[in-house]
Amino acid sequence: MTVPNSHRLAAFRSRWRIALPLAAVALTASVVAAVPASAAAHNGSRTFDRPWFLPGNLVVSTTTYEGQASLFTPGVTELPPGCTTGCAAATSNGTYPGVFNNVLADPAFGVASPIYLDQITPAGRLINALRVPDGDGPFGASADHVVTSFSSKSELALNLSTNGRDLTFMGYDATPNSVDVSNANTPGVIDPTNPVTGTTYRVAAEVSQDGTFHYTLTNAYSGDNGRAAILNNSGGADVLYTAGNAGNGSNPQPDGVITGTGAQIMTPQFRPERDQTPGATTPVGSFDVTQLGDKADKIGKDTNFRGLTVYNNVIYLSKGSGSNGINTVYFIDTTGKACPSGVGVPQPGAKLPTSGIPYDPSLLQTEGVTPYNMCVLQGFPTTLAKSASEDAFPFGMWFANSDTLYVTDEGNGTATFDPATGTYTAAAAQTTAGLQKWVFNGTSWSLAYTLTTGLNLGTPYTVRGYPTGDNAATGLPWSPATDGLRNLTGQVNKNGTVTIWAVTSTVSGGGDQGADPNKLVAITDPLSATAPAGFEHFVTVRSAGFGQVLRGVSFTPGSSRSW
Repeated sequence: MTVPNSHRLAAFRSRWRIALPLAAVALTASVVAAVPASAAAHNGSRTFDRPWFLPGNLVVSTTTYEGQASLFTPGVTELPPGCTTGCAAATSNGTYPGVFNNVLADPAFGVASPIYLDQITPAGRLINALRVPDGDGPFGASADHVVTSFSSKSELALNLSTNGRDLTFMGYDATPNSVDVSNANTPGVIDPTNPVTGTTYRVAAEVSQDGTFHYTLTNAYSGDNGRAAILNNSGGADVLYTAGNAGNGSNPQPDGVITGTGAQIMTPQFRPERDQTPGATTPVGSFDVTQLGDKADKIGKDTNFRGLTVYNNVIYLSKGSGSNGINTVYFIDTTGKACPSGVGVPQPGAKLPTSGIPYDPSLLQTEGVTPYNMCVLQGFPTTLAKSASEDAFPFGMWFANSDTLYVTDEGNGTATFDPATGTYTAAAAQTTAGLQKWVFNGTSWSLAYTLTTGLNLGTPYTVRGYPTGDNAATGLPWSPATDGLRNLTGQVNKNGTVTIWAVTSTVSGGGDQGADPNKLVAITDPLSATAPAGFEHFVTVRSAGFGQVLRGVSFTPGSSRSW
């Protein structure tokens, strides 16, 4: 079932070309080459007069590095660009993958790259690839556009809207090869202590079944990145829910950083980006470790969220990185009754929020966004992230039903390597990284088991064209190994099983592990099982090629939803 995906087929990766839907539209090569991806979806126009995404398929968000050697001059190029204090010179030129050794000199280092939405069959066959408009083409930088930061591993989650007709993700209002946008301030929230001096709006992007794009600019996530978005369009006024992190400066953080992090809510926009004027951010969920009786942490960092999902009118979020807060699974309580002590389960009759938290601005620097309206899902970890015993790195969440929740754990990211065994030892020794199955007994959730067979945690794999041997900058092997899983989606099958598709995380000796070529894997699990079945193992559905990474996975807009 493995589908090699080294260098992109020319028919799918030529700049300003969109691939035709192979099963739906017959066009000559000359016609296809003449239709740029940005023009096809620019300003909300339709790509074709028929659906681009076909029901029942998968969409995988990918990005391809486009930088050239001349992008940076070692010993000369100043990093971060425009910095005034704490500056460092680039150590590597712009050639992949060595370019990401620059992160060893500039912790904020990143290079923006174009986003592709690859439509594939559940077995991994490529149907078409849609390049998201990014302003780097015939319409120039003034056109509507969005990019990602190539090595930012927490970005580009894909989520279906609540009515299943649209797909959403987060990015940046920038063009390919922009530097350090993932740690830049947003124009409306300036932190003068942020060493990255540029400003860049974050973007919540929507794409419909026919390939039409709409972008919503936001001042949220200043200093860091937006990671996931879900459009609530099931009735009434449409709203966007987003997840991410903010802040790249000193403590205390500006008020706008505190209010612009974590879980946000915003109104979708349909005007061109140049006509949008984003205002203040609007937090929709807030949590603080003091709710559990712990000592207050760094204000605004307890909500460093990554995963985002909606189930039964409840918003769930995960936190799995950073030294603040608690790495666990949370939910937003709109009833005010679910968890008075910071832990609980959603209450019957809960409704999705349609507005933000009416917080007190005078308390932001001492208590953050209050009142707190989030809590840890009962049964999930409550250990502080800075604790020596903490070993949870949750990322994606998918509900098979009201009593079964699958959660991915991306692993600890520790790249200890043993030349004698040829393995990354810390990754290989993990017991909770991979796909976790949680079950609900009516009162609390508990971990039934973790699926890892076939992931080959800690075992290096080769990528065509990728360097072999050791990276001189780190002294560790270039070859990546799977460390765990990140974004996921799934379906309930008629035979009582579920099939899960998930994107892998990696460890390696690369300067930035987020730049490692990774994989899309799948596994089928008996829904009622309380222990792993003997036949269960992960198979590789798709592999990233040289200069490419995989980020999010979702069913196509218009697919029937069995959850």
